[in-house]
Amino acid sequence: MDWDTVMHFYGHLYKISEELDTENLQALKFLCLGHIPLRKLEGIQHAQVLFLMLHENGLIHEGDLSFLHELLFRIDRIDLLKSNLGVSKDVVERALQQSDRRKVSRYRHMLFVLSENMVKADLDHLKFLTDELPKSKIGKDTTSLDIFVEMEKKGILSEDNLDILKEKCEKINKELLKIIEDFQVNTGVKSALQEVPSRKESMGVEENVCNLGMSSVCTSDSPALPVGLPEVDQVYKMSSRPRGICLILNNKNFAMARAQIPNPRTLKDRLGTDVDAGALSKAFSMLHFKIEECKDLTAEAIKKTVKDYGAMSHKDSDCFVCCVLSHGDKGTIQGTDGRAIGIRKLTSYFTGLKCPSLAGKPKVFFIQACQGDSFHPGVTLEADSLQTMPSYETDSNSQDECIPDEADFLLGMATIKHYVSYRNTSSGTWYIQSLCKHLMESCQRGDDILTILTRVNQEVSAKYDQKNQGKQMPQPTFTLRKKLIFPVN
Repeated sequence: MDWDTVMHFYGHLYKISEELDTENLQALKFLCLGHIPLRKLEGIQHAQVLFLMLHENGLIHEGDLSFLHELLFRIDRIDLLKSNLGVSKDVVERALQQSDRRKVSRYRHMLFVLSENMVKADLDHLKFLTDELPKSKIGKDTTSLDIFVEMEKKGILSEDNLDILKEKCEKINKELLKIIEDFQVNTGVKSALQEVPSRKESMGVEENVCNLGMSSVCTSDSPALPVGLPEVDQVYKMSSRPRGICLILNNKNFAMARAQIPNPRTLKDRLGTDVDAGALSKAFSMLHFKIEECKDLTAEAIKKTVKDYGAMSHKDSDCFVCCVLSHGDKGTIQGTDGRAIGIRKLTSYFTGLKCPSLAGKPKVFFIQACQGDSFHPGVTLEADSLQTMPSYETDSNSQDECIPDEADFLLGMATIKHYVSYRNTSSGTWYIQSLCKHLMESCQRGDDILTILTRVNQEVSAKYDQKNQGKQMPQPTFTLRKKLIFPVN
């Protein structure tokens, strides 16, 4: 191996290590257990040291980085696979369908998935219930992975000894218990209290299971076999505090546009928009987001602001939310100067290449504006007075053209293509007010975002503009790969 190749190899490891945060490192160390002794892993404080140790043990080297591929895949750092190693998620996923290519055991992967699905309240309950460990081992900063390791040290947790952990999970959250039970079904591993299967039965299960990693598991020849782990991996991690940034772009004053455009009949000041901004701030604050609001931006200022947020590091965040309140028209939103900027342009700043720290994490955009100037027809019941008629505004084209062609985006539009959306000058818009109400009610029940948006669709579509015989139909478009749930506690 020539010197340039060696330096290129170490350069890759260094670049990757610099992108990994403390949480990533802890996850990697946990997944490496079984290959490197715990006593050696415990003292590692930087990913560079871990990678060198893996290299020294022959687990990764210049000619074979498959274990590094698997590790990055397991912790959902797909951005590093692609940008630093030139390997796609699909390639790694296909490789891991072959059992001889997997180095992380299914048992350890199951515990990691269990940890990823624990919210703070679950972890607090686990700490309280784990009385088998000394109190000195459980502190404020103790993670679920720390607890699993301590339980393994005491011999009360192992691949064939999951009963104590199952008892705790049953008391904490039944979904966590299901993760363990699915693992046992899919691997043929029985608990200590269950009958040990025959060799033939074990082989039958093993032959029909193929673990595709963090995002999916498939069965080959046995359709009756429970699928199991796909469900546990299909919820986005949402445990950081704050969860991430909720950026609100709130355009109200369009005096600049009226001074520059000959016939700005649809560019009136957006009275009532501050009510929407306040409702969004309240809802997403309750969901543990950091609220940042920008008011009355020109098109260029909107572009620069969103671009700057895309360039930020979001490595400690689980999600990014952007809410746009403005005028617009078919595929665009309008700045206070009356100039338009494409919605696709705004969302494109958060793709994996432009914003790698959000790769694999949900990027959510809510756009309050029309998508044309047509009224959605309805049946007149009675006439409203002009004084109480809602204002309407114009924005955006086909939703399919508004979000990047890659995973983990959600675009919530106030209305379908070509039609107006409604804003009451005193109580805000139909869409945003309904969205905030259902977020605050439904997130406390643990509902996912698409369930919530379906309720918003139902509520908004039931409203009626009696003056213009118009209705409104919101429309979400998404490339989400997992359930998106915002736990309140």
